[in-house]
Order: sequence, then structure tokens, then C-alpha cells
Amino acid sequence: MAEQQLDLREVPPPKRHPKIFEAFEALESGEALTLVNDHEPTPLYHQMAAEVESFDAAEYTVDRVGPNEFIATLPKK
Repeated sequence: MAEQQLDLREVPPPKRHPKIFEAFEALESGEALTLVNDHEPTPLYHQMAAEVESFDAAEYTVDRVGPNEFIATLPKK
């Protein structure tokens, strides 16, 4: 599965979700968007699951790799 990565830690919070949705939309089916974030992206997961039909919620993963670093993978159906 091809992946693209966004490091959101330096992106102002109001600009994060629009940036994520734009990058996710540009993915091909079967690809994934990997996010590096300073908090667990639970609200994003719920928004994606509710609003984005091509988001593969069953294959979504998130790992805490540091005190303020989370890696989330958002796969596209």
C-alpha cells in the first residue's frame, strides 16, 4: 500500500483538518495517508468515519510513539 505522510505538529490547529482532507482526497484507492500529530487524532477519526465514504475505518491505526507524538494511518478504500 502506497503511503503519503503529513507532519502536523507545526501546522496551526485550525488549518490541520482542511490540510488532511485535501491530502486524503488526492490519494488513489488502496493508498494511505500517514499523519504525525502532537495528540491522538480521535476527533479526526470520527469525522472521517462519518463524512468520508472512501475512508477505510476498519484498517485505521494510531500509535503513540512519544509523549507528544502520535502516528495515525488513514487508509483509502
